[in-house]
Amino acid sequence: MQLDSINVLDRAHYLTVWSRFGRYDRARFDRLVYERRLLFEYWAHAACLVPASMLPWWRRAMLDYRVRHTGWSDWLRRNTRTLRQVREAIAQNGPMANADFEGRRARGAGAGWWNWKPVQHALHYLWMSGALAIHSRRHFHKRFDLLERAMPDAAGVPVVSPEEFRRWHIERSLHAMGAATVQDVAGYLTFPRFGPGVRRAAMAAMRAAGEITEIEVEGSRVSWLALTRDLPALARAARRPEASRGTTLLSPFDSLLWYRERVARLFGFDYRIQVYTPSAKRLHGYYTLPIVHDGHLIGRADAKAYRAERRLEVLSVHFEPWFAAGRPAPSGLGVVDADAATAGLAAALASLATFVVGGGEVTLSRVTPQRLRTPLSRALSAGRA
Repeated sequence: MQLDSINVLDRAHYLTVWSRFGRYDRARFDRLVYERRLLFEYWAHAACLVPASMLPWWRRAMLDYRVRHTGWSDWLRRNTRTLRQVREAIAQNGPMANADFEGRRARGAGAGWWNWKPVQHALHYLWMSGALAIHSRRHFHKRFDLLERAMPDAAGVPVVSPEEFRRWHIERSLHAMGAATVQDVAGYLTFPRFGPGVRRAAMAAMRAAGEITEIEVEGSRVSWLALTRDLPALARAARRPEASRGTTLLSPFDSLLWYRERVARLFGFDYRIQVYTPSAKRLHGYYTLPIVHDGHLIGRADAKAYRAERRLEVLSVHFEPWFAAGRPAPSGLGVVDADAATAGLAAALASLATFVVGGGEVTLSRVTPQRLRTPLSRALSAGRA
């Protein structure tokens, strides 16, 4: 689950869990991560929470980072003392955040890296290379501790070989996506970056071993792959009258959206997060949440939380043109019932409001196309009645 600091509604990982399960206790979730250590923070696609059961494979990535990430070479030569001092300070004092270290930010030409001060570089490198782990967060600021202290079981974890890691990396991506092209696999878990030749060689070995099967996808001219063990699940899914049921909203950093080209190809849904786009050039809003209904991406909602007022403001809802026109979905899976979809969206927005602001009012502004505003507004009102 990807982590991100933007907090217009809630942190990305909290929204991701909500989108699957509805309302839950964030403090309980944090305890699972930072006390029971069922998940830990590492750089997978980006900064992510990953299951602790996957530590043997990510330990390989940590060890490889020490020698593969050549961009560190000059910095490491100049800052050996800083690395040693940072690690010694944490070993002596326990969990520490960047703010606990004194030092000025680098200035002037060549400062780079958002003008991080040397300690920030050191903390990041020590975390990425497995010397440190993220012990906890306060106000979303990371607090670091020695890996063996934060995760005592890490000392006895066997480290897989580079070849085993590459195969596992491909297996996790294929299993998550069900079936995928070679390019899809490259765009899912993007860390570490394997060269195309390395990935293709690993895939060829897995195909030779019978672990991967090439499949045909209707309407596609490129090769698609699936894990052989997942073929029965794909066959069962094909026999279901509907791919999935229910309505929810996705975090902009949801794993479904990690590789945008795949989303566009499968769902006809062109999604870009526009938080870094000047407001005048935004097409759909600042922090738009894709709307999923019965397995279709039918639109997006731009919303903002006002916690003090206990109000969720839905600044805009943009439905996809095919949905608004009553045409079949781009996936070829039929026409979506508009009444059921608007009712489902209203219920999802009410659930989101309860989760992020504790209930209260949901206000609705612009809806595109305009004629769908009335049924959505009525569905919201009916849910509050």
